[in-house]
Amino acid sequence: MTEHRPLGPPASTTIATIANDVGVSVATVSKVLNGRGDVAPGTRARVEASLDRHQYQRRARRHVTSGGRVDLVFHQFDTGWAMEILRGVEAVTSAAGIGLSVAHLDGAHRPPARWLEALLADRPLGVVFVLAHLAEAQQQHLRRQGIPFVVVDTDSATSASVPTVGSNNWNGGLLAARHLLELGHQRIAIISGPPDVLCSRARAAGFQSAHDEAGMVVDRELIRYGSFSAGAGHAHGLQLLQRPDRPTAIFAGSDIQAMGVLRAARQCGLRVPEDLSVIGYDNLPVSAWTDPALTTINQPLRDMAGIATQMLLDLTRGNEPATSRIDLVTELVVRESTAPPANPH
Repeated sequence: MTEHRPLGPPASTTIATIANDVGVSVATVSKVLNGRGDVAPGTRARVEASLDRHQYQRRARRHVTSGGRVDLVFHQFDTGWAMEILRGVEAVTSAAGIGLSVAHLDGAHRPPARWLEALLADRPLGVVFVLAHLAEAQQQHLRRQGIPFVVVDTDSATSASVPTVGSNNWNGGLLAARHLLELGHQRIAIISGPPDVLCSRARAAGFQSAHDEAGMVVDRELIRYGSFSAGAGHAHGLQLLQRPDRPTAIFAGSDIQAMGVLRAARQCGLRVPEDLSVIGYDNLPVSAWTDPALTTINQPLRDMAGIATQMLLDLTRGNEPATSRIDLVTELVVRESTAPPANPH
């Protein structure tokens, strides 16, 4: 049986130490560290166990002042939502004299192994993930390489070990429903995002809480989930507005989704806000230019992205963030698409 001696400080551990401990070549340990796929699963597991046991970390890189590159990785790059995130990140990297590379995962929320191998080969200063999450093993690969990462995410259930910037989705749903209830609406529909995304459920929960505090019952038939796209807003909007007991107001899960609802209302011969009130979410620049201008919930996307990028740059300089989770406030922005309901016939 092999006798393991007491471990020295993590800084004294080298790749050769790990190779000797496991009984493999230095090249094999290097392949594991770099996320290469050409290592047998059993060997990889033994190397990773030794890396964990020795608390192996790559030597800290020199403090970054300028130069180098940050990778910005979206789960999906479409709509003005992503552009707001991009602008927020770029404002910080540009001011710091650091390059920016943008990629997306075709709608996936977890990067595939081949993507991680390419990233490790390119060795960016750090990575900002948007609505994308790394598996624990992937996180360990990046940490061992000394590549810090942060997440911009509207969910609020990310690991405490992953620096994350988000926003208060429950409060956003509460504010939207309160506004409509205070205007006098009693049949209010909600079209939220995908049901498997926590922010969608959080907004729906805030929507429900506003009804609870007003002593109102939510008709379950008026709660819908779908993508945050205009197509989903249009499809659900048509279904809701063609009901004989149609809602007098709709709270959409995004400004883009709300635009689909506006189109559905026009197709049904309804005027906004005279016959139907509509609220969006995000406060994208385009929301002020719809006709009518869209009442919405401001989610400070640029600020979220900028703060996350600054956290990342701090990590590249060896400075740990004071907190691993920051949630920014959401606020109601009242424009022209909401009004008291029309008088009953």
